[in-house]
Amino acid sequence: MGNSDVVICKQCVMDTLGRSEIVFDDNGVCEYCEQYREKEKIRMIDEANRDELLQKIIQSIKVRGKRKKYDCIIGVSGGTDSTYVALKVKEWGLRPLAVHLDNGWNSELAVENIEKTLDQLDIDLYTHVVDWREFRDIQLSFLKASTPDIEIPTDHAINAILLQLAGKFGVKYVISGSNYNDEGAFPEAWAYGHLDFKYVKGIHKKFGTIPIKTYPYLTASKLLYKIGIKRIKVVAILNYMHFNKQEARALLTSKLGWRDYGGKHNESIYTKFVQEYILPIKFGIDVRKPYLSAPILRGQMTRDEALDQLKESIATEKSRQEQKIYFLKKMGISEQEFEAIMSAPRKTRFDYKSNLKFIAFLRKALNFLRKRGLATS
Repeated sequence: MGNSDVVICKQCVMDTLGRSEIVFDDNGVCEYCEQYREKEKIRMIDEANRDELLQKIIQSIKVRGKRKKYDCIIGVSGGTDSTYVALKVKEWGLRPLAVHLDNGWNSELAVENIEKTLDQLDIDLYTHVVDWREFRDIQLSFLKASTPDIEIPTDHAINAILLQLAGKFGVKYVISGSNYNDEGAFPEAWAYGHLDFKYVKGIHKKFGTIPIKTYPYLTASKLLYKIGIKRIKVVAILNYMHFNKQEARALLTSKLGWRDYGGKHNESIYTKFVQEYILPIKFGIDVRKPYLSAPILRGQMTRDEALDQLKESIATEKSRQEQKIYFLKKMGISEQEFEAIMSAPRKTRFDYKSNLKFIAFLRKALNFLRKRGLATS
């Protein structure tokens, strides 16, 4: 599809370049706008009740974590959201254990941000270092699978480690840095498998070359056990407060000496290359579009302002080529092998085995509880 054929939503900046099957209504408004509004009713906390609910959650964490070394688990990446969460939980008087998944792709700045933050806030750190040969094989499998959810090997492992450690330390709360304000317009078709090991396992079985032995994972039964039997709650705490990304970055810089890495999730070298090279070139996906669409729908940015930002290339050609050289060397693949991956026909999550129906059921159940104020994630 040429750029001249691209249809852009009249309300946000989502278009047909990344998803040719995107649906528009008679007014030219895309399905993501409608989905955002519907999910907003469930996910967004009423401002009048927000602080009261936040205080109840904090009190519950303290009560259920009494006489334990830690009362909550937080993930840390060195990025804005997770660093802000680390700062807030300490301000609230909580006793977090910070958890980091070292998948071999950390930028130096990410490591520096993590160390500086946790040292100043006096937070213990648990780092899970992946078996590089095994993890590389899983990442390469996803690249060969030709789906856009290339980041799932990392995201799934992070979720697994957080819940595993919560169980190990008897902690009942995992505090997440995800937030609906930023991620509410992100298409599921671009990133499926965060909680679906059947999907990860199926792709690796088809394209992998070595067995999975140490990779952290969550089967459906493990997931149900953690959240159903062990009663571990995952709380997207940023949904319970005013959170503005630019304000947060300024605060972290002044209070902790945190340094901005530029771009969404660019604390990871792999993520940066995926978002600036693989996704736009192979799939026509510019991840800035859903991240810019969300503030448009919240009334925090105009559509014209977002379109102006999108006029700038997501990366220079020089930067892309430099990243590519590093990526090929790190992954241990040739230029020819990489080009074969890039030119392979696009696939979706529906082309591989998964627990899609089970995950959809869980999501419906969770939304049912959210509507009734019985779920905090």
